[in-house]
Amino acid sequence: MKKFDEFNADDRISIKLLENSVHFLTGEIAEENINDCIKWIVYENLISKEKILTLYINSTGGDLHSAFALIDIMNNSVHPIRTVAIGSAMSAAFLIFASGTKGERLVGENTSLMCHQFSDSNDGTKYHDIEATMKYHDLCNQKMITVLEQATGLNTNVIKKKLLPASDVYLTSDEALELGIADKIFVR
Repeated sequence: MKKFDEFNADDRISIKLLENSVHFLTGEIAEENINDCIKWIVYENLISKEKILTLYINSTGGDLHSAFALIDIMNNSVHPIRTVAIGSAMSAAFLIFASGTKGERLVGENTSLMCHQFSDSNDGTKYHDIEATMKYHDLCNQKMITVLEQATGLNTNVIKKKLLPASDVYLTSDEALELGIADKIFVR
């Protein structure tokens, strides 16, 4: 078995992060990096000692369904999950950030935050396809509202007006605090 100092620098960093219950979710939200987060949380839940898991997020968003999968795992973790938004937490990443344990959602003062309605690039033009797509969009929007209600305590009407209007909503760190999306702004 290798000694710690025999590993390369990247492996030593990964080992130290794992030992300290820290994980990074960066880049586009997609099945691969979400599966890495899910495996990390499940692994940490197998260890019985009490701890806080820390998930750093820097993403402009991506696949909403992968985000929902991670949110379900986060909500069922025996350990609290601290989410730390750095750089950007937009779209699907915004929902993941907001779904961290209340009291443990930290945002950098220079972090870009953005929430918007569900969108899909489906180009189907048949009427029945359009109807099916509308039902699908309605279901996704309702799931987003439910996630944001649970994360913020805001009611549906406030969420639709302040976070999910027709156009994208960009928030400052202070606005995220006011709306109950973040709990603390971290600075040096």
